[in-house]
Amino acid sequence: MKSTKELLAEMTLEEKAALCAGLNMWMTKGFEQHGIPAIHMYDGTNGIRKTNSDEEMGVTGENIPATCYPTGSAIGSSWNTDLLHELGVALGIEGREMGVELLLGPGINMKRTPLGGRNFEYYSEDPCLSGELGAAFVKGLQSQGVGASVKHFACNNQEFEKIVTSSEVDERTLREIYLSAFERIVKKADPWTVMCSYNLLNGTYTSENEHLLNDILREEWGYEGVVISDWTAVNDRIRGLGAGLDLEMPGPAYYNTKAIVEAVQDGKLDEAVVDRSAARIIELVRKTTEPKAEAAASSIDYHELARKAAVESIVLLKNDNRILPLDSGKISKVAVIGKFAKQPRIQGAGSAKVTPTRVDVPWDEMKNIVGDKVEMVYAEGYPQDDRIDEQMIQESAALAASADVAVLFVGQPEYVESEMHDLDTIELPLHQQKLIKAVTEIQPHCIVVTSSGSALAMHPWVQYVPGVIHSWLTGQGSGRAIADILFGRVNPSGKLSETFPVKLSDNPAHMRIRGENGKLYYREGLFIGYRYYDRKELAPQFPFGHGLSYTTFAYSDLKAVQQGEKVHVSLTVENTGTMSGKEVVQLYVQDEECKWVRPEKELKGFAKIALAPGEKQEVVFELEERDFAYYNTKYNKWVAETGYFQIAVGSSSRDIRLRERIFCDFGQEPISFHKFSLVNDWLNEPKARVIFENCLKEMNKHVTEQVVIDEEFVGFWGDFPALKIIQMFGQSWLVDRSPDDVIEEMIAEFERQ
Repeated sequence: MKSTKELLAEMTLEEKAALCAGLNMWMTKGFEQHGIPAIHMYDGTNGIRKTNSDEEMGVTGENIPATCYPTGSAIGSSWNTDLLHELGVALGIEGREMGVELLLGPGINMKRTPLGGRNFEYYSEDPCLSGELGAAFVKGLQSQGVGASVKHFACNNQEFEKIVTSSEVDERTLREIYLSAFERIVKKADPWTVMCSYNLLNGTYTSENEHLLNDILREEWGYEGVVISDWTAVNDRIRGLGAGLDLEMPGPAYYNTKAIVEAVQDGKLDEAVVDRSAARIIELVRKTTEPKAEAAASSIDYHELARKAAVESIVLLKNDNRILPLDSGKISKVAVIGKFAKQPRIQGAGSAKVTPTRVDVPWDEMKNIVGDKVEMVYAEGYPQDDRIDEQMIQESAALAASADVAVLFVGQPEYVESEMHDLDTIELPLHQQKLIKAVTEIQPHCIVVTSSGSALAMHPWVQYVPGVIHSWLTGQGSGRAIADILFGRVNPSGKLSETFPVKLSDNPAHMRIRGENGKLYYREGLFIGYRYYDRKELAPQFPFGHGLSYTTFAYSDLKAVQQGEKVHVSLTVENTGTMSGKEVVQLYVQDEECKWVRPEKELKGFAKIALAPGEKQEVVFELEERDFAYYNTKYNKWVAETGYFQIAVGSSSRDIRLRERIFCDFGQEPISFHKFSLVNDWLNEPKARVIFENCLKEMNKHVTEQVVIDEEFVGFWGDFPALKIIQMFGQSWLVDRSPDDVIEEMIAEFERQ
């Protein structure tokens, strides 16, 4: 291809405008006369959903078979950046084999509520975890010449009326929670595209939101890639183009091409704006079509990788009396109950649904492991619909009673978790709850394997079940992975990437799950997920970061030292059990005293390590100033306050093993004063205090009631603007000057110093 500058010079205004929309459902426009090829893009959060025709949406039918990996919520629970990079590489290679130049993923949105219909596509409730996993995935994918599209930018946290609902989010919450993962990925991995969401953000569609697309994404973060619309997310194309929305999908959108041309001709749109977007699209085409020297050869066993990813993602939630792993030498009969054992749920529905190349079935994989050594019997347990079939329940209980142990496969029905609608509940269907109750009453040796793409409420049945495995929606390899974990062929190492509440009403967004009259207010602010449960001192069913192992790990020798602009943290982890295993070491930071409200602690680092029995390993983290900062809307920037912080390291957000207190010197916070700065603001800064005291001395010369700065005065007037003190007590003092004039003089004096 010629240089981008040369191509733009050759192209007509009409051609450049046309380039800013797709050719059809899944392709960009190509211009043979200019040597610009079309490129193909397809959905791809947990595999490639390539349709049989580029003219079809292909959501409801079968598409071209491809490897189905664990969904976002599942792979998020792997906490394994190396694995995410490996999956990215594999999808890049498979994508090139299938003629895919751009994969529409990963999904990065935070999990504000467990009822989100697309939660299964997203990694976590925490921006640090989501950002690190997403960056690793994007780097792996793009190393093979296939572009990523990080989505949905931003605050697309519900499916209910999402296209007509404005997410109303304060700036600090927006920056710290809902944009932070995107920022991390943009700066660490430079995704070739970012996809805007359907919703409005603070009253403006994200597809034309100047603050979001230009001020933050482009100007602050320095993003130079393509911003692409979600399918039909465009509202005002001219306004969107000006804000930085480059590519409208799907195409060809002739009406908007015409509107762009007319806007330029009428002087309402600068042609340079069209050139800017066209240039970005040309650069995207160049990146995805030119040969990549580092592209790997196709030698990956995709299905085996899908199994590996599933194993890393599955979480052992409960293991009382070490009921797991099952020992085929000590049991003679296993009752397997639940239709998911033979018809497994492996993914969610909607635009992310992949047509798998094959599917491992848990029943078959369990039989393959035990062979003739253990008798296995099966009962379906519950019907396809929501009916409560007492006969099926009783038959299942009787079967369980005849066995040494019962393994129940339950979960959310497939139709519940899908794009285009949210969930109504996070509880298992009633027929499954009754099934579990009936089985546990007659068979105490019971293991429940749950399948869902979001958090599940497990009260009250969980207290009667000694073993619980959450298999999430772990793709086509999940059947083997579940069987291997049940029988101890592999050691579970997944950790929850989101909090499992005792009940739905415990969730911080419960009172405002859906918007009203086109507005959804995020009034819980910073406190979503574990941040809320910590602050509320509310115990979840299973906390963020929780996941058990068949071995044990000991933590020791925590050290934290500030060296220049970095804080170095190190500790030692030892496998103190009898089985090789992997541990996810989680590092949280707590600001002991901050002028602004902050969560009790926040995840700022993690590492997944593999240890043999008796093996020790030093784990090292390097924290930056940003890891100690909050977004200060007074100065519109990230601020880390000098002071004491707690470094907390543990196996989950509620299982903190070690703490270290450290004083961090981040310099003096920039100080400025304004008309309504408080008395405490003036008194807490030494130079400003002198100025304020001198002002009061001058005033006291002319007034009857003297103002004395003592404990009583500060306790009563400290949160009062200094201006109002002058107005209150200086009525007979000021004649030629106003209180406003005095404050302006004080501010000017401070700024001169």
